[in-house]
Amino acid sequence: MQILELEEPIEKMKIIHVAGTKGKGSTCTFTESILRHCGFRTGLFTSPHLIDVRERFRLDGLDISEEKFLAYFWWCFERLKEKSTNDIPMPTYFRFLALLALKIFAAEQVDVAILEVGLGGKFDATNVVQAPVVCGISSLGYDHMEILGNTLGAIAGEKAGIFKSRVPALTVPQPDEAMRVLEEKASRLDVPLQLVRPLDPNMLNGLKLGLEGEHQYVNAGLAIALSSTWLQRTGHLEYPEHSTSLPEQYIKGLTAKVSLQGRAQIVPDRFINSESPEDLVFYLDGAHSPESMEICARWFSHSVQPPVTSRSSHDWVQRHPIETVRKNSEQILLFNCMSVRDPQLLLPNLMKTCASHGVYFKKALFVPNTSVYYKVGSHSLPPTDSQVDLSWQFALQKVWENLMQGNKGGTVCEELTDDKEIAVKSCENSAVFPSLPSAIQWLRDTVRQSKSVRFQVLVTGSLHLVGDVLRFIKK
Repeated sequence: MQILELEEPIEKMKIIHVAGTKGKGSTCTFTESILRHCGFRTGLFTSPHLIDVRERFRLDGLDISEEKFLAYFWWCFERLKEKSTNDIPMPTYFRFLALLALKIFAAEQVDVAILEVGLGGKFDATNVVQAPVVCGISSLGYDHMEILGNTLGAIAGEKAGIFKSRVPALTVPQPDEAMRVLEEKASRLDVPLQLVRPLDPNMLNGLKLGLEGEHQYVNAGLAIALSSTWLQRTGHLEYPEHSTSLPEQYIKGLTAKVSLQGRAQIVPDRFINSESPEDLVFYLDGAHSPESMEICARWFSHSVQPPVTSRSSHDWVQRHPIETVRKNSEQILLFNCMSVRDPQLLLPNLMKTCASHGVYFKKALFVPNTSVYYKVGSHSLPPTDSQVDLSWQFALQKVWENLMQGNKGGTVCEELTDDKEIAVKSCENSAVFPSLPSAIQWLRDTVRQSKSVRFQVLVTGSLHLVGDVLRFIKK
């Protein structure tokens, strides 16, 4: 911070700091949109990026321009490189990005900087901020347990590490164990901790939130409270705590089209016949914890089925051409997750929640991520299909087949290792592909060959995978 001349600018910066397991990115996005619609110049730092690293740095709701990004990047990089020693080495990747964000926001003179914690809270790079205006904790659950601890209490303790003495903190309804820890940490630091209820949809005057999913009302409620507290503590307009209506700027901010790629995002595949874009549609959500997997499954189930009420059924038909409504819809799962996560907790939640809404997957496709092989500053290419270790994908496939067979065993699988354009191992209900492009090619070929079927593909389990799909289908 000293090397980048950041100490004084950070002290003056009006920061909102948000941690949590689920919904922190959505909460930050809503908060930024509300305050921008209130007329403030905003800076937003989120993670991870899905396609372009510039997604992490937004000014006034837009990704930073390439020209500005390169100028700030090299300014920071060269100074850090010049001053680095054995005692003060170059910062690690995320620390560098956090420092870069703070430099960008300081230089661009934003009125408010909204920082999303990368991982945990206490030891996160963003926690270099010592005097935020307000802190927020979104929904807590089990994730990154190898780093944060195996209990909700331990995880809550890490997230509460962003609390600062006497700085207001806001949180949403939490499991009892997590809530107790948050209250205890707040009490120790004399932090006024406030519980925020989900937003009542009626307060939007008939409009829809800018982000899809019922769970977003929890995040929207927290964003409203964070925005109001920030406005009050910085001497701006006051939002009445118990008002039955929202200010117009808040409604505009919450219902505006906001950009948060890979969260409840629906993207038709344009490479299929342009006259039938609904024949292959990707439903993208980077859920990777048991709780978020359940929420993702509910969103997907509601998205692929026409609603029951006549009016909303009419709206659904309007959005789906008659030809595609007549076709048989088949749901496909495209999945991968990091090996530190337990597929026995993720896949059953996904399958059972979808089944409870009448949605059953025709086939599950398991692929490796490709994004992890790209190295910044390296000229090495991603490994070819034959070089990729698929043992983890085979393990995921086994979990899925056991679930589909009710753990009876007896699954028949076929080894198909000679042709890298098709699945390496295909079973009755699943297939492992050597790469994402080969899986998407199989989906496209299958749809083209069958005029009576359309595929609705849920892509989930990993934000890296979601980013890879977005990058591939938008090329």
